[in-house]
Order: sequence, then C-alpha cells, then structure tokens
Amino acid sequence: MNERQEVAASSPKDGNLPTRMFRWLDKRTGVHELMEESLNEPIPGGARLAYVFGSGLLYIFISQIITGICLAIYYVPSAETAHTSVAYITKQVAAGAFLRSLHYYGSSAMIIVLALHFLQTFLYGSFKGRRELLWISGAVLSFLVLGMGFTGYLLPWDQKAYFATAVGTNIVGQIPLIGSWMTRLVRGGDTIGTLTLSRFYVAHVFLLPAALFMFVGAHIVLFRKAGPAGPIHEDPLTPKLAPEGFYPRQVLMDMTFALLIMVGLGVLSFFHPASLGPIANPADTQFLPRPEWYYLSMFEWLKYWEGPKVVFAVVVIPGLLAALFFLLPFLDRSLERRPWRRPIPVLAVAFVVLGMVYLGARSHMDDRRDPSVARQLTLQDQQEKAYGEAPFEPYVESPGGAAPLTLVSGPVNARVAQGRGIFEAHGCSGCHGEGGVGNPIAPALVGITSKYPDGPLAALLRKPNAKMMAGNMPAVDLSADDMSALIAYLGVLGSAGANVPAAYSVASLPEAGGKERALRPNGGAEAGKLLRVGAPAESLSAVEGHQLYQQRGCFACHGEAGIGGLAPAIAPMIAGVANAQLTTLLQGPNAKMKAGGMQPWSGSPVQLSSLVVYLRTLTVPGVKKSASAADVASLRSLSPLETRADEQQLPAGRHAAPPGIAESSSPPLVPTAAALPADPKLAAGRAIFVAQGCAACHGSGAQGTRFAPSLLAVTTKFPGDTLPSLLHHPTAKMRDGGMPAVTVNETQMGQLVGYLSSLGATSAPVQEIAKLSASATASAPPQHTSAAPGIVPAVLTAPAPPIVLSALALRGQHTFQHYSCESCHGTGGQKGTVAAPGLAGTASVLPAAILENLLRHHSTAMQNGGMPLTNMSAQDLRSLVSYIRSMPDGPAN
Repeated sequence: MNERQEVAASSPKDGNLPTRMFRWLDKRTGVHELMEESLNEPIPGGARLAYVFGSGLLYIFISQIITGICLAIYYVPSAETAHTSVAYITKQVAAGAFLRSLHYYGSSAMIIVLALHFLQTFLYGSFKGRRELLWISGAVLSFLVLGMGFTGYLLPWDQKAYFATAVGTNIVGQIPLIGSWMTRLVRGGDTIGTLTLSRFYVAHVFLLPAALFMFVGAHIVLFRKAGPAGPIHEDPLTPKLAPEGFYPRQVLMDMTFALLIMVGLGVLSFFHPASLGPIANPADTQFLPRPEWYYLSMFEWLKYWEGPKVVFAVVVIPGLLAALFFLLPFLDRSLERRPWRRPIPVLAVAFVVLGMVYLGARSHMDDRRDPSVARQLTLQDQQEKAYGEAPFEPYVESPGGAAPLTLVSGPVNARVAQGRGIFEAHGCSGCHGEGGVGNPIAPALVGITSKYPDGPLAALLRKPNAKMMAGNMPAVDLSADDMSALIAYLGVLGSAGANVPAAYSVASLPEAGGKERALRPNGGAEAGKLLRVGAPAESLSAVEGHQLYQQRGCFACHGEAGIGGLAPAIAPMIAGVANAQLTTLLQGPNAKMKAGGMQPWSGSPVQLSSLVVYLRTLTVPGVKKSASAADVASLRSLSPLETRADEQQLPAGRHAAPPGIAESSSPPLVPTAAALPADPKLAAGRAIFVAQGCAACHGSGAQGTRFAPSLLAVTTKFPGDTLPSLLHHPTAKMRDGGMPAVTVNETQMGQLVGYLSSLGATSAPVQEIAKLSASATASAPPQHTSAAPGIVPAVLTAPAPPIVLSALALRGQHTFQHYSCESCHGTGGQKGTVAAPGLAGTASVLPAAILENLLRHHSTAMQNGGMPLTNMSAQDLRSLVSYIRSMPDGPAN
C-alpha cells in the first residue's frame, strides 16, 4: 500500500467535522494519547475533595501569568514613572482596576491555597513512601511564591510599597558578614531607587517565573512517577484500595474549586478594588510601614529581639525552621500516615502555624491599642482612599527635565492660579500635600467646598476649630479677595481645573506710567523680584505671560527675565517692534530666529497676548562685565579635570555679573575663601585636591569645615613620607570620619603634597575671612594680607553679584527648588541650615562625575544625615549637578 492509499484508509469520511478535525490533529500530534495519559491517572481509593488544592494552585498560577502580562504592557519600571503607570492602569485603562485587583488578590489567594495544600499533604502523610524529592520540590516552590509576593510588592511604588520594602531589605542586612553586601545587591546600591525597582521587576517578571515553571514541571513529573498516596489509611508504597481514574470525578471537583476561586477573586476585585496610595516619598518620616499580611508575623517577631540577638530572629531560628521544613520526609520516616499516630511532628507543625497566626493577630492588635499609631494608620488609609478617588494626573517632565512643561489647554483661570499661589505661599501644601491630596500630617482637601459653603469655609480658615488647632492648623489671615481666590482653588482640587501654574500675587496695582511694582512670587527663590508693568489692566496679563515664559522654557535660551543667555536679551530686540509685528514673529520666526533654534509659538490668542504684555515689561540690560583674570585663572586651574565652560557658556567667565548690573567702581572689600595657585605644579596639585573630593570636606581652600579639620600647615605636622603614607592608608579615626584612601600614582601624590605644603599657617583661615565679611561695609578698604608661599594673593572683590546661570544650570535651579532641597540646604543651597550643610565650596567643587555618583548613591554620612533618595531622571540629575557646580567655590556670604 502506497502513502496515498494509507492516508485515505486512515481518514474515513464518516463522522462530523469536529471529529474529523480531531482525528487529523491526533494523527500528527498524538494528542489523544497525551490526554489518555493525563486524565486516566489512577487515584487509590477514588476522587476526594482534599485533593483539589494542587490543581487550584496551578490555576491561580496561570491566572497570575495572564493578568501579569496584561499589566506589564502598561507598566514602566522606573522610580519616575512606575507609580504613574500603575495609576494609569487603575484609573484610565478599561477594566484596569479590575485586572490589577485580580493580580493583587491572586497573590494572596496563592499563599492561602499553598498553605492549605501543604497542611493537607502533611496531615495525610502524602510525603511518605519514596516521595522525598516531591516534597522538596514543593518546598522550593513555596519559597519561590513568597519571593514573587515580595518582589511584586514594590512595583506600584507608592508609600506602602516603598517603606515595606525598606523594612524587608533592612532585615536582610541583619545577616552576619554578608548582610550589608546582600542588601546592596538587592537594592542595587545603598538606597532604594530605580535600580532597586528594575531588579525587583526583572526578578518578578523573568527570573522567578522561569524558576517556577521549571519546578512546577519537575513537581508534576515527580508526582506522576510516585503516584497519588491515596487516603490516610492507605499504604504509601503498595496501595491496596481500588483505583479510580482522574477523569471524570476528580476533574469535575478540581474545575469546581477553580471556578469558586475565580468567582471569589472576581467578586472581591469588583466590589473592593486593590488600593493605590500616593507616590513614594522617602523623606516622609511620619509614615508607618506595614508589610502584607503573609509577612506580618515576621514583622511582629522581630519586635522581640534587639541588639546582637536579632541575628537569632533573622538567621538562626528561621534557618532552623526552613531546614526542618525541607528535611521533614527524612525525619518522619515511618510509613504511619494517620496524624493521631504521629503526635510529635503534628504538634510541632501546629505550634509553628498557631504561633504565626498569633504573631500576625498580635501585630494588628498592637497597632489598634496605641492611639498615636492607630491615628497615623487611619490617616494613611484616608490618604490612600483620597488618592484613589482623585482623578488621574499624567506624568509631566519635572522642571529640570529637557522637555518643556505642559500647560492646561485654554486660557489660565487667574483666580484659581492666584488661589494656588496663596495655597503654596502659606505652606498649605506642606501639610495637606501638593494638590491638597493629603499626607501624614493633615487630611486631603479634595471636595472640601462640597462639605463647607464658601462663607463657613472662609470663617473656618480664619478661625480653626479645636480639632484643627490640635493638628497645628494656623489661622489663615487673608484679605477678602485673597480668601476668595484660595477658596476658588480649593473648589477645583482633584479636577483638571487645578492643573494651573501658581500665580503671583500683586502687592498693589501699578500706577500709570509704568512705575515699578513688586510682583512677588508666592515663595521660592524669586521672591521680591521686580517686574515693570504698564497699566492696572495689564498686570494680570503680565503675570500670566511670565508664567508662560517660564513654563514654555523661554528662559533656557533668553535667560531669566529675558536678560540673555544662549540667545540675546529680549528687550533690545523688541524695543522698536510693534505688538502686531511681534505677535507675527512669535508665531512664525524669521530665518535668523530659526537658525538660532527659535521654535514657532503655539498657543491660544489670549496666551500670546499675555506673553507679549510680559515681554513689554522687560528692561534693557546694561553692559556686561568682562571676565577678570582671577575668573580665567580659576577656570584654567580646573583644566586637568574638566572646565565648567560647557555648563556656563559665558564669555564673561564663571562669576560674571548678569546683564543689567553695572560694573562696580567701588574698591574691593572681601578676599575670597580660596586662593589661586600661580605655579602650574601647584595648580595641578589643587586640581587633584578637587578631583579626589578633598575640597568637599576640608573646604575649597583646605581651611577646614565642620566635616573635616583644616589642612593648613599639615606638612609641618606630617613631614617627609609620613603624609603620603597617611593619605594612601588612613588611620581608623580618619576612616571613621569618612576619609577614603587617596588612590593616585606617585607623581600625582607628589603634586598633591606639594599643593598642601604651599598652604602654610599664614593662609587666612575661614574665621578671619568671616571677620572680614562682617566688616565689608567699612568705608576704607582693608589692607592686603600676606599669602602663603607660591600663592598669588586672592583678588579682593565686592560681595558676589548674582551668578548668571547657563540654560542647564537654570533648569537645575528649578529642579533644586522642585524637590524641596532648599528646605535642608537653605535658599539657593549655598549657606545651608542646621539640617544640612551649604553646598557652596563643598559639593560645588567636586567634579561632575563624582557629584552625580554621590547623588545617585549616597555616602554613609549623607544617609546618617537624613539625605532622602535622589529620585529623578538622568536629565534632572545632570541639570542639578550643573546648578550645584555653578555655586561659588567659597561659602556664600
């Protein structure tokens, strides 16, 4: 018989279409034999409801894979966008909240069914009779499932996820010898950030699922090899009861159990969707972290151990329990399966299980008994609920980013913008959160105007009630007009109408003739800046135009207040141009403007009109100050490392006066803190001093700071080879103070020591400079002081004028303010506060690469000082580094 006849004989024409298709498929794949092998598995004693947990686990695992893939389509694993992407899934994607809830509750369901499966297997003694490897593979699967829960918990990047993960990774750090190394490995550094999130994402989506697939396959193969153990009284080696096939009764039971799980998860997800809290804020010291329920017993367990004994709580006892768990088939080796005939292992397991339940319940009870803790947890729940009810806010590039900021479409509501400015100026966002969404200090204000009409709300703000005063709510003392604007802003909280830039409040209406009136920003570094306006009717238009100028990034080229930068100053260019012509040029730049990078203006006529009004308020800048020899020398002294010309891009040098500020003819008053080496070898030594970060701790002139002692005349104290040896190998005291080993070659070490040798005891210490600064207003110029050998006397200068920032550094300044760095480092970050040091003359003298690395991976001193996670994009970080390095080499006066 040839092949054609064989195919014809094996393909009968009888039977319906599905039957013929199945036969066709079976002939090529052997699917019928595979189903026979799978469904005809013999079960000693027949089907039982007690056997459904294994199939239920497999169903939940498949459900988690499907829902996880759907979520991964939208998820972006970075500290900037993770929370926004999860919020988008929850609030914008069709059925996104339901899908995420299925995945969220599915992880808990998997833990519960896994525990039931293990308890059933243990009580039935199903691990006996050559099933040791089957038990061990299941034990490995249980730890992989717990790992999936731990790695997935961080991915939403909200407050609860961040702080719970911080607690979990800190527990890993308690392991002796390798604890700190493992913590850094898990986190991707010393802090929790984008690297941590990416590692958890890779583990949750790729590594752990791959391991689960592998061990699930191994578990099924080992189960089929050993066979079901049957009921409790059955012999695990040679079953005597009559077997029954897996199909149909056991299949029906398993499918019914899977259906119940599906319905339960669906109902729970529909009526009680998984919550999402506000975005993680590492600087929040009020938040109380609590892990997911299946880790709560471990959380409570650690409360009973302190100091060196914590190693028993983290390593010894859990390790011993894990070892007993894995080795159970080797410890309980008798063929007796009835639990009442195995009292010791049963009581031991009961003790562990009941202990875990007790610890979890005890943790919950402790939280409710402590009034302050209960109040804080309730507040956190309210904030989570308020954020969940608030509308979705898309991710917008922060002020330090490269992309221009988005504006609301249409004209700006001046009243709402003014109200937002008042809200921020009075520090309301510090307690109630940005946008009034609430934080651990004060509740959310979304929907407050629906609860209180305008009149009672204004009265309540002016005279808070007892509960508000107990929460440190101050009285809001505003004029009727400002109070009306504030209430207008409160009325749109939680809606798109609140997405407006904060407006400046006009101190008084401008007089005719264009006299100067202070348009004071509501807080921030621009407070007190003068803006020249023409008439009362134009004041708000000028304010809105100023906002547009800032938001559209015009300042990046034309400079703050249009004084010039990468592009020319605006006022001279438009002085002889009519408004209509200026409007046309903005909408369609000419060839010269396009060649300079000018983009066509896109916006409403009202916005364009407001921008033109603002541009007319700009003043004509004066003559720019030329670069001084000291500025040039300062820049050249950095040439072995990198100059800052790429950041400043100023022909006038690093500290040139801004356009519009006349060059002072008064005598110089105060010497700068850092003297400039005249000898090229000393300049090279100073370059190494800066590159190694020595200036950040010892001061730009090695005069000492509160972080490290003065190095003036250090070679007198450590002559010869003593100092190089000490720099190569710091003492324990120096290392405890944060002093690293100076890893340079012998030539560079000689240049560094030569520079330090030139810093004799006669160099003006920082205290003397402070005294000179205090007497800067004296009419007579001070006498020149002697300089150290090899040092050119420092140029005497007047108090430093404002520094002209490059486009990149200006964006960095906005980033610095946006991330509230000024709250610790002071206004502008130069002088510092009691909370954190000034950055001028310390961090500002570090090379860009070293400074950026420090901001990404905080040193121990920064962590101990409470430095929060630097959670920003690469462009934001680059601009922030540029701004910090634009600060003076010496502390701000």
